[in-house]
Amino acid sequence: MSLTLNALAQLSGRASEYLLQEEAEETGLAPEAILEKLRGRLAVMRDSIRRGLASDAPSVAGLVGKNAKTLWEAPDPLQDPLLKRVQAYAMAVNEENARMGRIVAAPTAGSAGTLPGALLGVADHLGIPDEDLLMPMVLAAGVAKIISRQIYIAGASGGCQAEIGSSAAMAAAAVTELLGGSPEACAHAAALALQNALGLVCDPVGGFVEVPCVMRNGFYAVHAVSAASMALAGIRSVIPPDEVILAMAGIGRLLPLELKETGLGGLAATPTGKRLAAKALGEDLEGPSS
Repeated sequence: MSLTLNALAQLSGRASEYLLQEEAEETGLAPEAILEKLRGRLAVMRDSIRRGLASDAPSVAGLVGKNAKTLWEAPDPLQDPLLKRVQAYAMAVNEENARMGRIVAAPTAGSAGTLPGALLGVADHLGIPDEDLLMPMVLAAGVAKIISRQIYIAGASGGCQAEIGSSAAMAAAAVTELLGGSPEACAHAAALALQNALGLVCDPVGGFVEVPCVMRNGFYAVHAVSAASMALAGIRSVIPPDEVILAMAGIGRLLPLELKETGLGGLAATPTGKRLAAKALGEDLEGPSS
């Protein structure tokens, strides 16, 4: 796939239609066969949201497990069902991941909640049927391909900007197309989401994909919807979309090892982070008593 975000912005029609045809040519699969696979992925996303919103079972490390359900069932003082829905959906997926439940990596397990939180959250808020989500999902996958073939999408390589930033870009583009945005708007929605994740470190407490990962997906699902809203209003990234990707790559190379998924820096290095990690791992920070 040689398409870039800048080139995507120049397309006419729906960006996803071009990407679907290109995927069909690359894989040899018929477009309908690709869409059928996406129906399966969408069903898994739906199921992970359903399970996550209903469960308060603890995660593997015991650091999370009931946040999505707590938010979903709590009164909403803002009276903003979209905001609450998007956050809760995203957190539900990542808490299911933290319980070792079945999820769709989008593009990674640690950032799996952002796309379904934003896309399915907006669709459910507006009463849009699931069948209408398939082409926006094609676009989301295309954005992930563009990013991954230029640089990386792993927190171990580029920090959380590479994971949650990429997932927010995917989600922003998908929501923009779902709401009738042009290819240009979709590309710039992705760029707006990505540029505002630049420098984000990967600092999981204890090395578990739980804190701050679950909450971070909730925040960045909302972030993606905000980027889509701006792009649909006509706001464009001053820095061309592909240059935003290259900026992320440069920042990733500058980040120290401690801030790239090692659990050695950031929140993971705080006194409380160390204590929680030791407890989850069954270790004693104080050492044996004398």
